[in-house]
Amino acid sequence: MSSLLKRAQEVQIAQLTDRGVDVDDVRARLRSQVIETPSWGYANSGTRFGTFRQVGAASSIAEKLADAGQVHKFTGVAPQVALHTLWDLPDEAAVESVPAAAAEAGVRVGAINPNVFQDQEYKLGSLCSPFADVRQRAIDHCVYSVEIAGKVDSNVLSMWLADGTAFPGQDNLVERKHRLLDSLRAIYERMPESMMMLVEYKLFEPAFYATDLPDWGMSFLMCQKLGPQAKVLVDLGHHAQGVNIEQIVANLIDEGMLGGFHFNNRKYADDDLTVASINPYEFYLIYNELVAAELGPNPPHIEYMIDQSHNIKGKIAEMIQTVMNIQTAYAKALLVDRAKLAAAQAEGDVQGGELCLVEAYETDVRPLLALVREDLGLDPDPLGAFLASGYQQKVDAERAGRKAASTLGS
Repeated sequence: MSSLLKRAQEVQIAQLTDRGVDVDDVRARLRSQVIETPSWGYANSGTRFGTFRQVGAASSIAEKLADAGQVHKFTGVAPQVALHTLWDLPDEAAVESVPAAAAEAGVRVGAINPNVFQDQEYKLGSLCSPFADVRQRAIDHCVYSVEIAGKVDSNVLSMWLADGTAFPGQDNLVERKHRLLDSLRAIYERMPESMMMLVEYKLFEPAFYATDLPDWGMSFLMCQKLGPQAKVLVDLGHHAQGVNIEQIVANLIDEGMLGGFHFNNRKYADDDLTVASINPYEFYLIYNELVAAELGPNPPHIEYMIDQSHNIKGKIAEMIQTVMNIQTAYAKALLVDRAKLAAAQAEGDVQGGELCLVEAYETDVRPLLALVREDLGLDPDPLGAFLASGYQQKVDAERAGRKAASTLGS
């Protein structure tokens, strides 16, 4: 550790202590943070116009888990990996390989994600399809995902649907709602008591006229009708411009219905930008609501996951950068003077309340986070340490060779 960093840490601890911050508690919370990364974030991806290939991108579940292990190795707070049934676990051999591969990589399995949007049969919908046989196929796949979860020690089923209609008159909107609930209920009833179903929503795409799960209200309604093992999943990129996401988060927490959170960002309509890359203050305000609940009398259990596919940045390096951005927002939200904020709100002190939030947001938490990483036995600069480790160059060489050999032999 440099003497400059050591001095910065000493100054920050003294300043935070003077502000009444329980630094030991903040450090403990930051050390125990758990962020899930997605298996698909380590594979080749692109836009609807094409795929942008990277030499070292993972092409097997073992490689994806190994790369996720690097993110956890250098950050210390990313021990879980979300898996995709169709892309990661297409057969029993793949399922059986996961526990050992995850253990070797130093990670564990997080949420299981069914795929009911890719096959041609789902052109008019999956769980909402007008055709009973298509709906049953989608239900069967989701039930299979529940069974897989039990084999890989996962207790979260994450549901995102592409269902919707592209044209007026294409289908009866109310009947689609009924089909959706009936289908979700058929899956829900096959879940063990230990499992949670997270129901995600998205404003639009790929449906252009009506989306069957377009907002938090519809997800809330479905979960409410299903039962206590169903919760709403909020994805930061799935809202209209200008929507107050922190208010949605606060209300879902108050109703006991926020179960999952997908980190990402978007400038216009897609959601694969690095979290906090566009409006870091908005992200901090969202985290302020999450921390307010965490520090309250009945803290909710929320599954925190990154849902980004990085197309032109390095897969692992970008995932580490994303984790670091999340840690930064969390650290700043933990520094809010809650008593002072509550007093300002009770007194109608508009400016005072805002300044409470601004003070914490403007705090440079890099010395604090470096201290937390040292607590965990890690390098204070995770991204720099990874880039210097040689891992990316190693897998670039190994995977390029395997892919070339595979191509020549085909």
